Amino acid sequence: MAAALLFVIILIFAAGFILKKKQNRFGFMSIVGYQPVGPKKGVAALKVGKEVLILGVTSNDMRLLKIFREGELELTESEAFHTKLERFKFRIKAEDK
Repeated sequence: MAAALLFVIILIFAAGFILKKKQNRFGFMSIVGYQPVGPKKGVAALKVGKEVLILGVTSNDMRLLKIFREGELELTESEAFHTKLERFKFRIKAEDK
């Protein structure tokens, strides 16, 4: 019985180690950027796995505005978030025409 308990404990630690290695260093989700558009209001870009979610955020609500799949949106560290937001606005205007 002690050997079975030891085996289960080792198995739990091994599974935790493997899962930790599979995640990137910031975890499954990371905030790409946030642009305030008023008091307690803003637009946030959240990277979840291979997708980037654009969210409208207020003090009472959070709404999904757009989902960018892998390859649809180029993310570079040096580019400012407001530049990405302007490009997103331009894409929306182009889609409406």
